[in-house]
Amino acid sequence: MADHYSELEQEYLDLQDRLGDQDLLSDQRAYAKAAKRYSELEEIVQCIRNLEKAQDDLNTAKELLGEATGEEREILRQDMNETQQEIDDTEIKLRELLIPKDPNDDKNVIIEIRGAEGGEEANLFARDLFEMYSSFAGKRGWSLEVLNSQQSDIGGFTSITFLLKGSDVWSQMKYEGGPHRVQRVPVTEAQGRVHTSSATVAVLPEADEVEVQVAESDLQVDVFRASGPGGQSVNTTDSAVRITHKPTGIVVSMQDEKSQLQNKARAMVVLRSRLLQAEQERIQAEQSATRKGQTGGGGRSEKIRTYNFKENRITDHRIGLTIYRLEHVLSGELSKVVDALAEHERAEQLMELEKTPE
Repeated sequence: MADHYSELEQEYLDLQDRLGDQDLLSDQRAYAKAAKRYSELEEIVQCIRNLEKAQDDLNTAKELLGEATGEEREILRQDMNETQQEIDDTEIKLRELLIPKDPNDDKNVIIEIRGAEGGEEANLFARDLFEMYSSFAGKRGWSLEVLNSQQSDIGGFTSITFLLKGSDVWSQMKYEGGPHRVQRVPVTEAQGRVHTSSATVAVLPEADEVEVQVAESDLQVDVFRASGPGGQSVNTTDSAVRITHKPTGIVVSMQDEKSQLQNKARAMVVLRSRLLQAEQERIQAEQSATRKGQTGGGGRSEKIRTYNFKENRITDHRIGLTIYRLEHVLSGELSKVVDALAEHERAEQLMELEKTPE
């Protein structure tokens, strides 16, 4: 671990020199990245230096203890106890500082919800999830902008895409990506039988034009008339836009705005975010060898969370958390679930740090 500390301190000193370099100053993106890393390292390095000083002080006190007598010896013992406590506290703080920062922590998020298995009931559940996140966003003071939506025949959403902006949006919402399962009696069920349906949620970090640059030559842009529930036309002009990113095959459609230009701009926002996520997933896959996609297949057997109306229960299967206040959660009181997931992730990251060779 001492070698790791030395490497971090050297990186900090190297960055300190680089930040004054004129070539770096002329590259806004590279400078911002270096400055952010320098800021992260500053507190870590100060913590390392405090730890090393406390350890030196403790070693010095141990040497003096052998020669001390009487009252002086008691004072040294007291100082040693206080210094040892300082070392323990600093080591805990340092371990937490060394937990890798999520590169998306400062980003806004784009969320896509789609009805999956279960027909209209799945679409109604997709609407319920949107309303839950909308209420949660309101309690957090975030802004919400619907980018695109496709309503089903009875008021659900076959799909809805929206942008959330605000403080800690990514760190709070990143755990929501995956298949969500609902167990309840559908409004269309005449016999009162409980059905199982599902909706998928994808959580994307919002990417800006600097982070993800897309060449116009890589795009195929198609325009068409917007449609509503049942496929009927809701516009007399070709205002809806479908953008295909030819190198990856990613397709984004937008139709909520009356202007073709506005729909194209919104589609590009989502496209850049999907490309950023795809690149981040590629890097993570190379590092960990295996990683499942967020949405899975959307099948009933696949799920990250189950919402059981009959039992008034919500269960997050990733951490085995069960809460018997389903209506409370669906009204936007997600904090207990999110906090538990964040604590679980933090505990796993600390365990990984403990495995780091000395």
